[in-house]
Amino acid sequence: MYCVCREHVELAIDKFVDEYEDAPDLFSLDETSFSDWTPPVNCIWCESKAEVLVV
Repeated sequence: MYCVCREHVELAIDKFVDEYEDAPDLFSLDETSFSDWTPPVNCIWCESKAEVLVV
């Protein structure tokens, strides 16, 4: 699972496919809410706002 900015979506997809050998689902963090989990504010690869959940 990766929380990333728009710039790093392709990188997150590539890493997900390499690790799980399956296509990920993408969710907009602005449009999705979670009851038991708070997504990180920043992208895992830079300081930009995390906007996409790759899972």
